[in-house]
Amino acid sequence: MVTMKYGSRSDWKRILERRYIESFVEEKSFKGHLTLLQMLKVTEPLHVTYGNTSLCIVDDGYYWMQYFPEKGHYSVTTMLDSEGHIIQWYIDICLRVGYNPDKGPWLDDLILDIVVLPDGQLIELDVDEFMIAKSENLLSESEVELATHEFNRLIEEISQQRFSLLTETARHFEELKKKLTSS
Repeated sequence: MVTMKYGSRSDWKRILERRYIESFVEEKSFKGHLTLLQMLKVTEPLHVTYGNTSLCIVDDGYYWMQYFPEKGHYSVTTMLDSEGHIIQWYIDICLRVGYNPDKGPWLDDLILDIVVLPDGQLIELDVDEFMIAKSENLLSESEVELATHEFNRLIEEISQQRFSLLTETARHFEELKKKLTSS
């Protein structure tokens, strides 16, 4: 039940016109690939709903910046509007991340996800789907243990404001946006 996803989203039919850039970052707080996708023109906006809150996460001019940490078991996608305002951080728990020279950075998704909103609200996603996959043996025992451990570890770090990528986002976005617009 592990699903591979690429940062370029090149197979996403919703995006009619795009700009995309990737970079390898080696800093104290992060080492790995970082991608920036600007959706210049989309077929239609995409909204998500959490409780009573509805957010537009895809529209003309919107950006998705994604972190693929080397040797990590998560990937963080920062979704920003056309003005560069953060809408949400979406964290995929994954078996592994990697890099394909032809297709760019990728992740093997392990179902569990965490959303962090700019006001600090933390939302746990797909726990029911994960439990079903576990009960139907669609995930190995080691995949379940890894996903559960990483999910709980990240929730704790985020809750204690120790997950540094959330504070690094604005700087990384501005750096990649400059490269994107000059390419």
